[in-house]
Amino acid sequence: MSGALPSGMALNDLDDQELLERVRNGEREAYRPLVERHQASLFRMAFARVRDEEDARDIVQGAFIKAWTHLDGFRQDASFLTWMRRIVENLCTDHARKKIRRKTGSYDDAIATRDEDGTILDGHQADDPAKALHNRHIRERIGVALDQLSEEQRQILLLREIDGLSYKEIAEHIGIPEGTVMSRLFYARKRIQGLLRAEDETP
Repeated sequence: MSGALPSGMALNDLDDQELLERVRNGEREAYRPLVERHQASLFRMAFARVRDEEDARDIVQGAFIKAWTHLDGFRQDASFLTWMRRIVENLCTDHARKKIRRKTGSYDDAIATRDEDGTILDGHQADDPAKALHNRHIRERIGVALDQLSEEQRQILLLREIDGLSYKEIAEHIGIPEGTVMSRLFYARKRIQGLLRAEDETP
């Protein structure tokens, strides 16, 4: 659908597909109803992951900008909202990975000994240049190890260890049983510990 709207009809009355068609035909203003229509639900999704309102807003804004610049790649085999959720999910994962790289302190198996209430052992704060360099090296190693996990394992680990979600919250967020959450988390923890130990043992 393109061209002039029928009398009495506004852009907000069009469905997502019709709005996208107008955007592709050069009607930039047709993108605004898409943003207004979906930004609230996407914000709730992002906030559930990052637990910070400002970060969640930045992620949603970035998602809409990314979608705008990649509209030609949207094949419409899924709804626009589903596509946006994937973008937000990826940006939230990127945010969490950057966050874990910024965390100071040594690894010392804290990720494997987190209490059920969500408490993680405090790391060592950098109080001198040598320790700061060591902590930076630790963060880089964890980042490399995370990149070697499967997408499912990495997602579970970040939701639990960085976002602080309970097993129940993770299950509801991903749409899997709690038992599956526990299983994936167990293997993700074992995998990342194994990767870090393997690096320590490498001459």
